[in-house]
Amino acid sequence: MKKFVTITILILVVFTGLFVYVKYYYVFATGVKSGVLNYAVYKGNVFKTYEGKLIQQGFGRQNNGSFQSYEFTFSVDDPVIFQQLERNSGKVFDLHYKEFHGRLPWRGHSVYMVDSILAMRDQ
Repeated sequence: MKKFVTITILILVVFTGLFVYVKYYYVFATGVKSGVLNYAVYKGNVFKTYEGKLIQQGFGRQNNGSFQSYEFTFSVDDPVIFQQLERNSGKVFDLHYKEFHGRLPWRGHSVYMVDSILAMRDQ
């Protein structure tokens, strides 16, 4: 019986560790988003994190084919990247990001983490 309990606990620990890794640390996707930087802020009650929003412009498939914008909300973990974003609000950026399945409070308010700036230009 003692061996059964030990094996069961070991299996639970392994599966819990695997779940936490896949949910919060496994990089689900990487990519590039382009758009106008709307804002870059440093915020949080307990965990202060760097956050930003990129406005992507495009044409939606609505009834009249009207102009529609898309928002890309992201977090930044590197203060140097955040400072560059903060100083250049309103410019067009190409941002490389990583997407996770879940978010951690000390990592940011979004599942998207920007890890580099590929290009920056005026509108």
